[in-house]
Amino acid sequence: MASSSLAISPRKLRSDLYAYSYQNDSNTPLVISVLSSLIERTMARNERIARSCSWALSKDIRSGVFDCYETPDMTIQSYLERIFRYTKAGPSVYVVAYVYIDRFCQANPGFRINARNVHRLLITTIMVASKYVEDRNYRNSYFARVGGLNTKELNKLEVEFLFLMGFKLHVNVSVFESYCCHLEREVSIGGGYHIEKTLRCAEEIKSRQNEHKRYINQIARIML
Repeated sequence: MASSSLAISPRKLRSDLYAYSYQNDSNTPLVISVLSSLIERTMARNERIARSCSWALSKDIRSGVFDCYETPDMTIQSYLERIFRYTKAGPSVYVVAYVYIDRFCQANPGFRINARNVHRLLITTIMVASKYVEDRNYRNSYFARVGGLNTKELNKLEVEFLFLMGFKLHVNVSVFESYCCHLEREVSIGGGYHIEKTLRCAEEIKSRQNEHKRYINQIARIML
């Protein structure tokens, strides 16, 4: 299991960045350690705010659907590693999931990520991000088992999540890259980490855009 204090060398980062394999024997992506570190720092900050400010305890009733009755006895790092182990979702999925988490928090300012809601929020956003990024996906029932929920619960969380963030799921290349830079900058402050930029989905978008431009140019030459 990766430690949140583990140093990641630039050479290792570049190797994972350009040589990441989507085969079954792939190692856990570095982005998982980065994301877990950032979320843990966010939760710690929210706890400090809640202790010092009574108004911070107020919550949006709608987003309370992510609260569980008992705090899961699993760290963020372990939970993300479990999700990766059983779903093999690529690194870009976790970046897009972070985009969704940020959008969700902006759309619901009364929501605070804490130990009671973080696990459900993660499995929901990763599942939705996987559907957006990956060509092939597991069913909700499988994601539910991986996340420790039943299918009915996860279905409800997915629907509530989509409505609460206004169905804003599209992530273009510039947004994707800006969040990579944001994660890289934020986590480097807290622990010297850098995020791997496995931009498979972004590269596919760029490739399609380039192909479209070449097609338009070909048509233009023919018409001339």
